[in-house]
Amino acid sequence: MSGTMREIRFYQSLWATELRRPGVPERPVAERFDEVAADGYDGMAIDLGALSLEQARATVPEFARTGLRGLLTAFPKSIEDLTPALHLAKDIGAPFVVVVGQVMPLTVEGMIPVVREWLAVSRREGVPIQFETHRDCITNDLFSTVQLLDAIPEMRMAADLSHYVVDREMLHPIRPEYQALVARVLARSDSFQGRVASRSQIQIPIGFPQHAKWVATFLDWWTEGLGGFRRRTPADEPAVFLCELGPPEYAITDANGAELSDRRAEALAIRAMVRERWDAMVD
Repeated sequence: MSGTMREIRFYQSLWATELRRPGVPERPVAERFDEVAADGYDGMAIDLGALSLEQARATVPEFARTGLRGLLTAFPKSIEDLTPALHLAKDIGAPFVVVVGQVMPLTVEGMIPVVREWLAVSRREGVPIQFETHRDCITNDLFSTVQLLDAIPEMRMAADLSHYVVDREMLHPIRPEYQALVARVLARSDSFQGRVASRSQIQIPIGFPQHAKWVATFLDWWTEGLGGFRRRTPADEPAVFLCELGPPEYAITDANGAELSDRRAEALAIRAMVRERWDAMVD
């Protein structure tokens, strides 16, 4: 089967279109939706870590106006706090909700019932959820997350591996034991996020020569994850890749607060690299 027969959908994040430049007001939301549509993305992701629920609801008409598909990331602070996010996901046509869970028990034994309760809310509302590999949440750590995956077979992931490179201060080249753990996460991941980290920085400019080794590592991880997704899902199920290069303080700045690279261009470059890998795959 030709690789091009399988669909991959690329999303941009509304949060990632923020500039956060000192003294410069943010552009209107409608203008940023238009830019993302003009750049040829399939959809826009709304991040409830960057917007209140009310602000997020105000974006609903923009999806119909621009034709962009919806995606949603929620940061529930309780079990039932997930419910309104799932309702919003229906309003914007999101295929699932990415969960960055803010209920954070200290032990894996304490985490297991929390994840199961969120999964129960997901089933009740009829909206699938994926747990993002993210710092400062229930999946903060690579080691505990792998234990959660072992304990809860129905738990699915959204892979943003930048967090785990920093979380574990992974040296390059990546040690085999870390590669094996990352592979276990990728095998359970049903969507993927495009950010490149180093062991000490969550988001590095991808065009700097000294960062080429990290770009190559992440590209290989995304390829592995997308390849596994293709093998285990029906041919009509599209893959989802979110280009999510965050504004400062994710983006590195100089002494004047100016970013060191063009995130809009970098996101498009990541999209092009991932699409090339995707199109080369054969089922």
